[in-house]
Amino acid sequence: MGKDDPAMLVRAQSGFPATGEVLDPFARPFLIAGWMRGSHRGPLMPVSEKDANPSRFDGPPRIIALAFSIKNGKLTGPVDCFADVSFDEARRKVNELADYMRRHGPFQPHLLPPGEMEYTTLPQVIKKLQDRFEEI
Repeated sequence: MGKDDPAMLVRAQSGFPATGEVLDPFARPFLIAGWMRGSHRGPLMPVSEKDANPSRFDGPPRIIALAFSIKNGKLTGPVDCFADVSFDEARRKVNELADYMRRHGPFQPHLLPPGEMEYTTLPQVIKKLQDRFEEI
């Protein structure tokens, strides 16, 4: 939909990296901004197309990979690359990381710093209450 929902086309095979080489980085979770309307960090989860609709605080952030081939000048496919069971361990780790981060509550490390937040009024609220803060 928006800038937090990017799409990318990657060419593989025939002089380019193999499909497995393109997908392998997603076998390990890493943290990205973009969870919960772009105001939180979360581990990126490789999922099948059918599992691409998150409901837990709009996350964890998800990525799908659909592979197409060209045969006789026609596009064939898609193959749902992340439906592969070899990504099950990455998904398990993402859920573990997401649980850990959510247990911290509604602040960092899960919540982005105020200057990086989007789609929320929290930066304006913090600015309004700034004179009430005390150094600890």
